[in-house]
Amino acid sequence: QVRLVESGGGLVRAGDSLRLSCTASGRTFSSYAMGWFRQAPGKEREFVAAISWSGGSTSYADSVKGRFTLSRDNAKNMVYLQMNMLKPEDTAVYYCAASGRYYYTDPQQYHYWGQGTQVTVSS
Repeated sequence: QVRLVESGGGLVRAGDSLRLSCTASGRTFSSYAMGWFRQAPGKEREFVAAISWSGGSTSYADSVKGRFTLSRDNAKNMVYLQMNMLKPEDTAVYYCAASGRYYYTDPQQYHYWGQGTQVTVSS
C-alpha cells in the first residue's frame, strides 16, 4: 500500500518555474515506478512524465520534454517534478501515481494516486 500526497502547485506566469513534490508513505516506495499525469478541465488525464524505481530511467511527454525534469529520492520517499518555462497550456491538476516495477504512459497501469495539486499558468 502506498499513499501519495502532492504539493507545490500554484499560480505562476508564463515562463516561470515550479517544482512539484510527491510524498509517499509505505516501506516499499523504492520498488515502485512513479509517474506524473495532468488533467485540464474538460480533457482526459494525460501522461506527463515517469521514472523507474531506481531513478535511472525516465520518460517524458513530447509536450514537456526539455522543460520538465523528474527525479526521485528513495531515501526520503519523495518524487520531484521540476517544471521550467511554463506555458498556459500546462495549466491543469497534476497527479502523482505509483505503478508496479515498470512505468507506463497509460494511467490505467497505475495502482495508487494522490489527490492532485493545481497548477495555473497565466499568459
